[in-house]
Amino acid sequence: MLKFSHAQINDYKSWETVIEHNSAMLIEDFEAFPDYIYLEVREDGLPKILKMHRQTLDKQYIEFSEPAFSCYLATNNEYLANEFYYGYSSPKKPSSIFKEDIATGTSELVWQQSVSNFDENLYEVERLKIDARDETKVPVSLVYKKGTDLSQAPILVYGYGSYGIIIDAAFRTSILPLLNRGFIFAVANIRGGSEMGRFWYEDGKILNKKNTFYDFIDATKSLLDQGYGNSKNVYAMGGSAGGLLMGAVINIEPELYTGIISAVPFVDVVTTMSDESIPLTTFEYKEWGNPANKEEYDYIKSYSPYDNIKPANYPAVLVTSSLYDSQVQYYEPAKYVPKLRDNTTSKNPIIMKMNLVGGHAGKSGRLNALEESALDNAFLINLVKSN
Repeated sequence: MLKFSHAQINDYKSWETVIEHNSAMLIEDFEAFPDYIYLEVREDGLPKILKMHRQTLDKQYIEFSEPAFSCYLATNNEYLANEFYYGYSSPKKPSSIFKEDIATGTSELVWQQSVSNFDENLYEVERLKIDARDETKVPVSLVYKKGTDLSQAPILVYGYGSYGIIIDAAFRTSILPLLNRGFIFAVANIRGGSEMGRFWYEDGKILNKKNTFYDFIDATKSLLDQGYGNSKNVYAMGGSAGGLLMGAVINIEPELYTGIISAVPFVDVVTTMSDESIPLTTFEYKEWGNPANKEEYDYIKSYSPYDNIKPANYPAVLVTSSLYDSQVQYYEPAKYVPKLRDNTTSKNPIIMKMNLVGGHAGKSGRLNALEESALDNAFLINLVKSN
């Protein structure tokens, strides 16, 4: 059924639909073999691998036992191969590569990231759906060490929610020191990403951008209401557009969080989006809106972190930036931090660390990355000790 001659390839009339459009399924990638097609898809906010027979069109999923995870099609260069390679990880399982015997469907592990002194059996993974204020169901993934008193534990909530970027529940070595000290780590798949499909992105951009911030706040409150985390030790973290998220949520709810890590934050949205000389500005009108349009200008200004700082009991904040960041230029956080310090009515520290060498992703090199993660963790751990 799916075999075409070269003459037919450009003849659209000879094309056949093998998977009907389904708004509940986002197709992200595929790999073709003589008898099967493997598709990387997303349903209900989770990545999945769908195996489809090319003749019968019978379909089956590769099964994963954990409630939250990341999976993807690995490198498969040989069309006539007998084996299919795919990647898998979860908040408690290091990055792994499996191979499936295409004929039998049996899989075996062929490689796994080595992590010293780590035992995945010591940790627990959960996945929840929380109700946002407009009754939208927002997925949240959690990981914590078994035996943790969840209602008394410090909780760190991570979010991004822009550009349609998907944040899956993958393994992160950087949070292990926190988990081992009793933290709960949560990833909120807020609108503005594409975790739930294209509509999830559309519902968190331009004139819908505030849904991103409300989803994050509502996810945090819902977790606390359900007994995850101590309300006196609630932390949040985001970088770049996720730093905008951090700046927005503490303006809306300055006393909800105990501490915030805001990495290379896009906090001066009105000024930056009004400057057409910046190379990325006009390209990003489709994400944030065009300030030349009054409705879009007013909406951007209503949430732009720098423009909405007011006298408030702000939490402790760590802002990191880089002098050579071409995406969020250093002067955004450099002007944001003094204004935040001038307006906070609390005695909580507001700290800025300016990297004088690196760019948007910080310094290069494994050891430098560990050093930056250690700073973030030390900031949070020190705040827990002081509460």
